[in-house]
Amino acid sequence: MTQVPHPLFDLRGRRALITGSSQGIGLALARALGSAGARLVLNGRDADKLAQAVSHLRQEGLEVSGQAFDVTDADQVAQAVEALEAEAPIDILVNNAGIQIRGPFTEFSHADWDRLIATNLTSAFLVGQAVARRMTARKRGKIINICSVQSELGRPTIAPYTATKGGLKMLTKGMAIDLGPHGIQVNGLGPGYFATELTSALVKDEQFTAWIEKRVPAGRWGRTDELAGAMIFLASPASDFVNGHVLYVDGGMTASL
Repeated sequence: MTQVPHPLFDLRGRRALITGSSQGIGLALARALGSAGARLVLNGRDADKLAQAVSHLRQEGLEVSGQAFDVTDADQVAQAVEALEAEAPIDILVNNAGIQIRGPFTEFSHADWDRLIATNLTSAFLVGQAVARRMTARKRGKIINICSVQSELGRPTIAPYTATKGGLKMLTKGMAIDLGPHGIQVNGLGPGYFATELTSALVKDEQFTAWIEKRVPAGRWGRTDELAGAMIFLASPASDFVNGHVLYVDGGMTASL
């Protein structure tokens, strides 16, 4: 018997674009939206990896397609969003694309700074603006920017990364203010430390994992499936009066000194 989502969390008939969703947290967020009935559009720059992700989700019975484009390139973003909107409206946008580059502040290169800003912050502005222009005409839409515990907290060697995630938090609030009168909710989802392909080296680092277990009240790394509930909430009618908020899913890290 097919389960029908609760009406407040029902995404059937909605179409979602998730940037940076070929793997890791982005793919998990896409899977969550698909499980609630959304039609998915995955995004990434690597067409082969993107095709594999699309294939995997289709095998799980989800309705999904892929759109390869560089979210840091304004022309590519404009062309991709125009093409997608010509097919069907984008009802939900998840700005997930992001990278991490570590290094001491005094030795951090300008090129790496520019790359972090472009990928983690500018991309959300470019894709968010292109999609929001269509959403405002329809007077509805959901935009979720993937922030981080580093939107609030810092650690050694990641000052530029925290700057991008702090900026994304404030971009989220600003977008909510400008777009709220048009029936659009813009919120942030702030993951803590999750075990993914990109964090596998840290997970295997016994000293770092021991620090996580002591620092996080939950006492462990997060699992990507534990982001599903928050993702569905922020994309669904359940959050229609939630705007400009960052929901941290971090095992209690931001609550603890």
